[in-house]
Amino acid sequence: MKKILIANRGEIALRIMDTCHQMGIETVAVFSDADSDMPFVKKATYAFNIGEPAVNKSYLRAEVILEIAKNEGVDGIHPGYGFLSENAAFARAVNEAGITFIGPDPETIDLMGDKIVSRKTMMDAGVPVVPGSEEGTSTLEEAIRLAESMGYPVMLKASGGGGGIGMVRCENEQALAKSFGSTKARAKAYFGSEEVFVEKYINNARHVEVQVFGDQYGNIVHLFERDCSIQRRHQKVVEESPSPFLSNSAKQKMYETAIRAAEAVNYKNAGTIEFIVDEQENFYFLEMNTRLQVEHPVTEQITGQDLVKWQILVARGGKLPLAQTEIQQKGHAIEFRLYAEDPRSFLPSPGKMEEFQWKEFQGVRVDSGYASSSTVTPYYDPMIAKCIIYGDTRKETIERADHFFKDLIITGIKTNAPLFKEIIKDSDFINGNYSTSFLTNKTFIVN
Repeated sequence: MKKILIANRGEIALRIMDTCHQMGIETVAVFSDADSDMPFVKKATYAFNIGEPAVNKSYLRAEVILEIAKNEGVDGIHPGYGFLSENAAFARAVNEAGITFIGPDPETIDLMGDKIVSRKTMMDAGVPVVPGSEEGTSTLEEAIRLAESMGYPVMLKASGGGGGIGMVRCENEQALAKSFGSTKARAKAYFGSEEVFVEKYINNARHVEVQVFGDQYGNIVHLFERDCSIQRRHQKVVEESPSPFLSNSAKQKMYETAIRAAEAVNYKNAGTIEFIVDEQENFYFLEMNTRLQVEHPVTEQITGQDLVKWQILVARGGKLPLAQTEIQQKGHAIEFRLYAEDPRSFLPSPGKMEEFQWKEFQGVRVDSGYASSSTVTPYYDPMIAKCIIYGDTRKETIERADHFFKDLIITGIKTNAPLFKEIIKDSDFINGNYSTSFLTNKTFIVN
């Protein structure tokens, strides 16, 4: 590949460009009116405006992006994460245009994009799934009947959902009745389908995922796990590897199960198998993300591998760079998602960042799409950076994180950095004793 179009923006666009430029590959950026002065636009070899700030008038305009790709004679399109990354129709159109979609096959995206279909596929492959409805739940009466058979609390989920959208915890029948109609409407608005299903809610659960990678020759490997349990509103905030909770035997079983899940769909390129884990280390398939994850740098830090480079090599027909026995795990990494948001309410806090500075030292990696004087607009996800801290041990990593956040300077907007300062001092976090309800159950005093 000599030229790749990146159908995304911000930090992930810059992240992909870094690898492309190291490989001698030219890059084509696409950007909205709101992003014209962003760092990723300036770094690209070529850049093209694709429309107004709203995503449906810019980054979701698949036909415009594809037309630019054709005109520029690109060899591949990398979708990053979000936007068109799990859009099977877009992936199919890219391939049909004679351009390589840097990701899995469109058929796999389709299969794993529907939560009900993916559950059935995993069950057929012998992968444990969370107890729940086997078909879409069309009526409230049916949902209530299923919930009663499982026992409350339950999760009401959109079949086409992802990123924490279209998920509601229901403690009782009244809560389920109250949420049923609005969840269906939300599912329709976000995913084009109002299909929902009911799933048993697992108390004090961990959210642990396994990075997998496949090539067109049938080789599939894992690159260990990431613990993503610290979340707000079902969206990840802190991710780390190795998991401080799981025993080595449970991890090994999870790796083997993740490989089996990927083999069941003949998986190619980068993907993630997500599991919910109970207090007894029983784990259940949650979903498969058919793309590069936001938190992929955690895996890169503990393995020393460039996952974007792997994606490009596999997409252009190469075999996986390493066999399973050659992939080594070393040290500990924690990623903190730095958002432009109020650290108490988690509400977005767009605006101009007057200063954005941090001290560079060993074990610190910051992936950001912004710089001092950049403006965080209200049109896109408010994440401004991923702060990845690495050390030989988890204790050292937490100590380095403490130094990093003490020296971090951000002015002009609110961020959740004060929350991270409190999290890393919390005894339960230090001891690895936390679940997906960590932020819900804690009261942090942040300044």
